Amino acid sequence: MKLIIQIPCFNEEANLAATVADLPREIPGVDAVEILVVDDGSTDATSAVALDLGVDHVVRHRRNQGLAAAFRTGLETCLRLGADVIVNTDADNQYAGGDVPKLLAPILCGEADIVVGDRQTATLDHFSPTKRLLQRIGSLVVSRFSETDTPDAVSGFRALTADAAREINVLSSFSYTIEMLIQAGKKRLAVATVPITVNPHTRPSRLFRSIPQFLLHSLTTMVRTYTTYHPLRVFTAIGSVLLLLGAVPVIRFLYFFSQGDGAGHVQSLVIGGTAIVLGGMTLLIGLTADLVASNRRLLEMLLERERLRTIPPPSSRVQHLESSLENRTRTLSTQ
Repeated sequence: MKLIIQIPCFNEEANLAATVADLPREIPGVDAVEILVVDDGSTDATSAVALDLGVDHVVRHRRNQGLAAAFRTGLETCLRLGADVIVNTDADNQYAGGDVPKLLAPILCGEADIVVGDRQTATLDHFSPTKRLLQRIGSLVVSRFSETDTPDAVSGFRALTADAAREINVLSSFSYTIEMLIQAGKKRLAVATVPITVNPHTRPSRLFRSIPQFLLHSLTTMVRTYTTYHPLRVFTAIGSVLLLLGAVPVIRFLYFFSQGDGAGHVQSLVIGGTAIVLGGMTLLIGLTADLVASNRRLLEMLLERERLRTIPPPSSRVQHLESSLENRTRTLSTQ
């Protein structure tokens, strides 16, 4: 079994040495451990430092494209390099490299496709009470949306099998953590969590400038990803609310009209009628979006087949993957 530990980096020349030194090079049950550095268009000497440290692979974006793009590049590169399992960690040495075997344990036992490291944020000194509360609420919402039990949904310390990596399609330009979990839940991948430790805080996060910005981006990602997989449910809910809101003033108008006083309440009819029309249009949009979602599922299966063709897994897993894709195609065609 081959493990590749990927490290997305942006201007991390100062922290990369400590991060790499903390990572294990030998793990029981793993035949080979390699390290991949994904340099996301750094303007410092991140790539040069990585090569000097003796990492096995370095790939570089010509321009900074964001954490999600770097993560996506890392997955594709790991698959092309023949990884059986992929571990993602941050370049700021936030996560303890000694916990990599903990992440791998559920995968090696065949119990999980994806494992997320739980930082146990309630115990972290550098997390303010407000941040702890928001993290807990956010993780509960993500767990609800993804139908998984993930107490630390935004943890970047996670492991996934090559099979799971082929099924994950990160589209966000902000971060991969939330979108990946929602996709995993909707695709019925087995997601597990393990408690991990963190190293002393070295610097503020570069992913967001403020908590409100982080909340806005996270909420947008959650809503967009959930709507991608359940468009009819989302648009039906919105359309139903509009229909109910429209029904109230229409009923009010009809009441006064029955009392012979309808002329003075025409505005209720106009407002209510407009809301009802908008509600009906929203329901139609939901039906259209649901048909588009069916086509998207077919395209995702075609993408998986293309990845299998261009980046074949070890022969022991080919038959299982192709059988799984055929069964899912057959199921979709009968819906």
